[in-house]
Amino acid sequence: MDRSAPKIAILGAGVVGLTVADILQNHLNKANITIIADRFKEDTTSSVAAGIFRPGTSFRGATREITQKWVDDSWLYWQDILKSAESSNAGVMALSSYIFSKENYHVTRNPLIENLVPIYRPVEDEELKICGSDWKYGSYFSTVKTGCDRYLPWVEKRFIAKGGKIVNRKIDSFTDTSLRQYDLVFNCTGLGAKYLCNDYDLVPLRGQIIKVKAPWLKTAFYGDYDTYIIPGLDGVATLGGVRQYDSYSLEVCKHDAAAIWERCCQLLPALRKAEIVAHKVGLRPHRVPVRVEPELIGGLKVVHCYGHGGYGVMCAPGTALHAVKIGQDILKSNVRNKL
Repeated sequence: MDRSAPKIAILGAGVVGLTVADILQNHLNKANITIIADRFKEDTTSSVAAGIFRPGTSFRGATREITQKWVDDSWLYWQDILKSAESSNAGVMALSSYIFSKENYHVTRNPLIENLVPIYRPVEDEELKICGSDWKYGSYFSTVKTGCDRYLPWVEKRFIAKGGKIVNRKIDSFTDTSLRQYDLVFNCTGLGAKYLCNDYDLVPLRGQIIKVKAPWLKTAFYGDYDTYIIPGLDGVATLGGVRQYDSYSLEVCKHDAAAIWERCCQLLPALRKAEIVAHKVGLRPHRVPVRVEPELIGGLKVVHCYGHGGYGVMCAPGTALHAVKIGQDILKSNVRNKL
């Protein structure tokens, strides 16, 4: 072990924490990096997410330029994996999608990705009839999807193979004495940051989805009222959803489930024959803007990276790159101060 190498801790093992760890190892290959968390893989909020690359207007950084850079950098990160031999193991797949609306043309547009993805176009009149005959507006776009059921184990394994360490432990306060050994701490605790940082701008945005067997489904579909149908690599599709502001319930609601099922089957009637394999609930860590910034807490150097809402999977890489750049600047400053 290189005793002169910086010691870095990452709090949180969801998609944001693990992606920060992955990027850190690429940028600081001599650093001693430890992930500290009490929830991993299927126990994280990330594991509930469908993971399609389609950021919404509630995802925002401090400025429009920062937001766009996060989105652009994330796209390139996922594209690099998609083009590699590891894409299937990492759960990254190319995906085409339709978004339809009976009420509002603007919901079918997405200025954050319209000039980024290979295809983003208005639908033809005939395409409006793919999911019934009442749709007035629609767009078709090509994108990617990342399944965290594969990505989280894959990136964790890669992290450990490169010398990273994992500690199964909950950190309740930045005054925890075990953190004093680290030169830098990345806070990627998602909704946990509400209590860790006393951050009242961070609120849960409750989501509920249905998983169904639909190996024939190769295209994603969106409709009004937060209705979406997103296929997966393993033939299991995600049906959603709900966005319940400031709701803390992790129990499956039968009324939400019934409404999701009915809306999705109206959008794509063939789903009525699909086998339901699971109902899942997750609390998205919603904050405007997403917090990516440094803070000195009682002498402890911290870089926050949390508050991604429902867009943590797709935009984790862009925010992680930003957080790592902040962290590198802090470490360089440390070295200069010692000279």
